[in-house]
Amino acid sequence: MALGCSTNTVLHLKAVAHEAHVDVNLNLINEVSKKTPHLCSLSPGGEDRIEDLNAAGGIPAVMKELADHGMLDLSCLTATGQTLGQNLETVVVKDREVIRPIETPYHKEGGLAVLFGNLAPEGCVVKQSAVLEKMLKHQGPARVFNSEEEATEAILGNKINPGDVIVIRYEGPAGGPGMREMLTPTSAIAGMGLDGSVALITDGRFSGGTKGASIGHVSPEAADGGLIAVVTEGDRIRIDIPAKTIELLVSEEEIRTRFSGWKKPEPKIKTGYMARYSRMVSSAGNGAVFKDIP
Repeated sequence: MALGCSTNTVLHLKAVAHEAHVDVNLNLINEVSKKTPHLCSLSPGGEDRIEDLNAAGGIPAVMKELADHGMLDLSCLTATGQTLGQNLETVVVKDREVIRPIETPYHKEGGLAVLFGNLAPEGCVVKQSAVLEKMLKHQGPARVFNSEEEATEAILGNKINPGDVIVIRYEGPAGGPGMREMLTPTSAIAGMGLDGSVALITDGRFSGGTKGASIGHVSPEAADGGLIAVVTEGDRIRIDIPAKTIELLVSEEEIRTRFSGWKKPEPKIKTGYMARYSRMVSSAGNGAVFKDIP
């Protein structure tokens, strides 16, 4: 949270928790974010680079700042054979512009936010520290695409208008299959100067190289019959990152009508391990892990 984070953090956390048989509710992300200030503003969300962070003392220096304000459990044993507190005893912050003090952070809240609503009842994730303030709340018409390639073609073809909400579906764990990183469309949006007026929503994922109102991991995903599967061109979508909500502004009756005519698309890969993976994997909201076999 202090570093700004990659949205993949949530995916990794849920997956590891599943294997460890530990229940991690996605609301925990918002709880931790609310009390952890954003101390480093790294590219592409900020001006500093990873080498700047290294010169400022690196990850240990960020941890030292948090530890000095009682935000870490210093008794934890680490791989060095010493406790976290012992590891940090001699660490200093070398550049207060790169690693801000707790009292003057880049943002009062941490890097990530998990949004919930009818479009993502099991959650979706945004790197809020890289979202322009005017895009923290946004409402606009859906521009719907069934693959990353379709969306990229439309963006580069100047077919996206300011105010639009790009929806890329069937790119989740089962639909992809495998959740590719959507670096091309998000980079194109930013490169064309649309990150201040256009949002992107997907059941796929991003990397730490994303900025703007890029919202991923929509769960349940389209391939599993999530609501994102029946979003129609022009539907109004409301995003409120401070309130942690995301809503498709369509009546329940209309949604039921759409689902009555919806059929799950044929899988993109029908043989081999990837076909087996797509049948067995859960949505990102559950860590994109294999579903438990009864």
